[in-house]
Amino acid sequence: MIEEIVSLRMPVEERLAVRKNRLEPARITKSTKRISIVTGTHGDELNGQYVCYKIIERIKQEPENLTGIVDVYPSINPLGIDTGSRGIPMNDLDMNRVFPGSEAGAMAEHIAYKITQDIIGSDMCVDVHSSNIFIKEVPQVRLSPENYEKLLPYAKLMNADIIWALSSAVYLESSLANSLNMFGVPSIVVEMGAGSRITRDYARQMLDGIFMLMKELGIWRGSVFPIKEPLIAQPGDVLAVHAERSGLFIVDDTEIGVNISKGHRIGKIVNPLTGEVLEEIISPKDGFLLTLREHPVVYRGAIMARVCGADSPGPEEADLYA
Repeated sequence: MIEEIVSLRMPVEERLAVRKNRLEPARITKSTKRISIVTGTHGDELNGQYVCYKIIERIKQEPENLTGIVDVYPSINPLGIDTGSRGIPMNDLDMNRVFPGSEAGAMAEHIAYKITQDIIGSDMCVDVHSSNIFIKEVPQVRLSPENYEKLLPYAKLMNADIIWALSSAVYLESSLANSLNMFGVPSIVVEMGAGSRITRDYARQMLDGIFMLMKELGIWRGSVFPIKEPLIAQPGDVLAVHAERSGLFIVDDTEIGVNISKGHRIGKIVNPLTGEVLEEIISPKDGFLLTLREHPVVYRGAIMARVCGADSPGPEEADLYA
């Protein structure tokens, strides 16, 4: 059942509308559980769109196995999705920086408020993100320090490669997930792939995790697939590698999502005019490669990779939270 959460009048007789698809079991009681699947916060996050499609597809194929309510919000930033822009067009405002919003606020705040109020009452929320167009991430769950112990058992069901416990310094307070957690809705953030594209293997991996979570919550009684045992990263375990020079990044045969050794060459930055190798990108420690530069044009200071390893922890990357 398609429901309109909020609708605002736009110029040239157009309307901005945020909708959800509610999938319900044949019988609903006071004890019926409800999960909300949210994505499209950033307009270039397309893996979540695919996840939403596959969730609805499977539930429609096996309606007899649905024992709870599944609310699917595929696009809470519809203008961003329509234009392919990460933020809200016109002012490029990051939608995930205005929650929980305000009913009497500006457009983005009003939309955020309506979405938050509609999700409140859910027994769980999964907030699905992708990275930007510049870097690629393995399927992962990111948890806030305040809710780490409470959410960790759910995060372990998500079939992620890694669960990342962020420090308070990098946790974004005005995100949807944090706002919902403050309102008593357990909410976890998953991130995978790169912006403006669909990585089907990653999306299907997280899809298996969502159905496992739904089964644990009593929302799904159909079959589920075995899930991975995730790597658990504590604050400081993840070290970012930044570019020291600007140029063209040529990655070696290194694959993301594998263990590498300290000193391993991930790639090199070159000058295409002179043919000079400007910098070699080297792993600073033994560990799991969870992030890798996707866009070949780099500037000094750009993130090239992230490596997770408990030895010789380094400073955590400052702007991480989706």
